[in-house]
Amino acid sequence: MTSVDITADLNSEDETGLVWTFLDEARDQALIVPGEMVVAGATLTPTVCQVVDLVAKPAGTIVHLRPLPGTIDQYRRLGLRLGASPATR
Repeated sequence: MTSVDITADLNSEDETGLVWTFLDEARDQALIVPGEMVVAGATLTPTVCQVVDLVAKPAGTIVHLRPLPGTIDQYRRLGLRLGASPATR
């Protein structure tokens, strides 16, 4: 089972056309920086996303995410081909 870095409703887009969620939904907020690739969604529906930006709002910091094509397994296999060690999480 894949752990998500940040919980998000991948069908929820705001006026930017991007998926959004609150920063406090992150497992480790230090991972959520613009340009970083993260696993977002829910445990049963994870997807690789790029963090686009963080926007401070009165209700909390909004994280905009851009879902990337492909499956988690495809990215895992790519990482292995590039010499990354298997995830130990």
